[in-house]
Amino acid sequence: MCGFVGFVDKANNKKKIIKDMADIIKHRGPDSDGYYVGNDCALGFRRLSIIDLAGGDQPIYNEDNTKIITFNGEIYNYQEIREDLVGKGHKFKTNSDTEVLLHGYEEYGSKLLNKLRGMFAFAIYDIKDNSLFVARDFYGIKPLYYYLTDDEFMFGSEIKSFLGHPNFKKELNRDMLKQYLTFQYSVGEDTFFKNVYKLRPGHYMTYKDGKLDIKKYYEIDLTSDNTKSLDEWKDIIRKELKESIKYHKISDVEVGSFLSSGVDSSIVATLSDVDKTFTVGYDNKKYSEIDYAKELSEKIGVKNISKKISKKEYFDKFSDIQYFMDEPLADPSAAALYFVANTASKHVKVALSGEGADEIFGGYNIYHEPYSVSWYNKIPYPIRRGIGVMAYPFRNHTGFNFLVRRSKKLEDRYVGNAFIFDPHDAEKILSYQDKHTFKELTKSYYEKAKNYDDVGKMQYIDFNFWLIGDILLKADKMSMANSLEVRVPFLDRMLISNVISMPSEYKIVGNETKYAFRQVCKETLDPKWANKKKLGFPVPIREWIKEEDTYNNIYKLFESSHEFFNVNRILKLLADHKNGKCDNSRKIWTIYSFLIWYQEYFVKR
Repeated sequence: MCGFVGFVDKANNKKKIIKDMADIIKHRGPDSDGYYVGNDCALGFRRLSIIDLAGGDQPIYNEDNTKIITFNGEIYNYQEIREDLVGKGHKFKTNSDTEVLLHGYEEYGSKLLNKLRGMFAFAIYDIKDNSLFVARDFYGIKPLYYYLTDDEFMFGSEIKSFLGHPNFKKELNRDMLKQYLTFQYSVGEDTFFKNVYKLRPGHYMTYKDGKLDIKKYYEIDLTSDNTKSLDEWKDIIRKELKESIKYHKISDVEVGSFLSSGVDSSIVATLSDVDKTFTVGYDNKKYSEIDYAKELSEKIGVKNISKKISKKEYFDKFSDIQYFMDEPLADPSAAALYFVANTASKHVKVALSGEGADEIFGGYNIYHEPYSVSWYNKIPYPIRRGIGVMAYPFRNHTGFNFLVRRSKKLEDRYVGNAFIFDPHDAEKILSYQDKHTFKELTKSYYEKAKNYDDVGKMQYIDFNFWLIGDILLKADKMSMANSLEVRVPFLDRMLISNVISMPSEYKIVGNETKYAFRQVCKETLDPKWANKKKLGFPVPIREWIKEEDTYNNIYKLFESSHEFFNVNRILKLLADHKNGKCDNSRKIWTIYSFLIWYQEYFVKR
C-alpha cells in the first residue's frame, strides 16, 4: 500500500516539484520514496512495504527501460499472472506485484485489468511514446484523482499532493455543496476543487499530446440467477468467502483485523486466523462495541486491542481528519475509523475489514422495506402521495418520514444509505441559489437498473454512490493517514462475480437482512454475533451536540458561515436539536464537517 503522484508539463524544476508533491502524502508511504523525472513527465512514489520488502521499491522499469510504473494497492493473484508472463518470455527483476502489472500491461494492454484480483490504482508511463495509462480498481477501493487544465495534467492518490505543484490553482468548487448536503459526501466525478476530478471505479484513462481519453472496463451486474436453491447459494458464499480471505492474507508482514460487534467483521476475524483484532468505543455503552469484540476475541483465541475515544480526543482530531479526507465527509464513523486505524498501526501494517458485505448480501435495514411494508404499497399511489404531502412538514419527527418516503417512487427518494437534506431543505439553508437536485446524478443509474427489483436497484445505487463516496473513501483515507493498509475481502472480484446474482428473496426474509449470508455465518459464529445488526463504529454525536461546550463551539462556527449558509436557519436547526424538538444531529454534522474542512483547505492553508 502506497501513494503516488505525477504530472506532465515542461517545468524546469521537475525534481523539486515532484518531491514536494510526494512529501505531502508521506503518510501513505513512510518506508521509502522514489522518483522518475523526464523531459515531459515526472512520477513520485511513497512506499509502505508489504510485499517483497527488499525488492519492491518504485518506480519500476520494464526490461528495456521504456516503460515505468507507480502503483498503489495489492494484486492478490499476481503470482498466477507472473507464471503466465514468464511462460510468455517476460523477465522479472523483483518478486513484487507491481512489476507483474507492468509486464502484464506490456503483454495485454488494457485487457490486463479484467485479469486482476485485488485493489489498485496505478500509472504507467511510456517513455518512448510519451503517453500515460492510468487505471482504478473495480469498486473504488483505492482512490485516484487528476487535475486537468489547458496547460496542466496532474494525477495522484490524494488531492492534497497537488498543493505541492506551483501551477496548481486552488479554487473552491461551490457547485458541489448542495449535493453534498444531500449525500453527506462528495458525489460523482467532480470534486470540491475546480478542475480536480475523480477517476471513477472500473475506468482507465490515457493521456497523450494534451488529450485525455477515459474508458470504462467494468460494470457490476445484479441480474438475478433464479436457477439455484438457498443451499446452493450458501455453498457458494461459504467457498468464495474462505477463498477471498486466504488471498487477502497474502503478505510479508503481520496481518490483523478490525472488529466491531457486527457479523461482517466478526466472520472475517474468525475465518482469517489473525493474531490480533482492533476495536474502538466510548464510555457510553450504548455506542461502544468493545465488550462484544473482546468477548468474541476470547472465544476465537485472539488478542483484542481496544481504545475508548473521549469526546475531547474526537473533536481535537476532527480538523486533521477532514484534512486527510481531501474533501468534506460527514460520516461520524470516519473519526472512529481513524482511531481504530491509529490503534492498529502501532501493532501491524495490514488489517482486514468488513466493508462491502451490506452492499453485496443486502445488509442495510432499508433493503427490507419492499418486503416488510409491502402492505402499505397496496394503498393506491395517488392516496399514498397525498398522505406524503400532508406528512412532509413533519418529516423530521418519528414516523412521519416513513409516510413521506413511501409516497414517492424509489428513484425519487433513494440516493443511498444516507439522505441528509432533501433538495428543498438544502436550498433553504444555502445563502445562494442552486437548483441542482440529486436526480441529475442518479437518473442514469436508475435507467441502467430498470430491470432489477427494488432491492437490486438500491444495491446498484449503493455500489455506485454510497460505497465509493463514503464507505471506501474513509477506509482508505483514515487507514493511510496512519500508514496502515486496510484490505476488504468482501470486495473481492471473484467473490462478487459469483454471489452478486443471488435473488433478493435469499437476501431479505421478513425483517432479516443478509439472510443467506447470516445462515452461513451461523455455522461458525454464535447467534449473538451472527444475528447482530450492523452498527459500524457508532458515534454519540447526537448527545455531544447538546452538551454546552460542543454546542457553543458549533454555534460560533455556524454564526460566521454567511458565505455559504443562511445563518438564521442553520442556527435554528442547532437550537431545535439542543431543545429536543427534533433530531437534527446528522444535518448539523453535515454542515459542521463542511465548515471544518473548508477551514483546513481555504483558511488555514
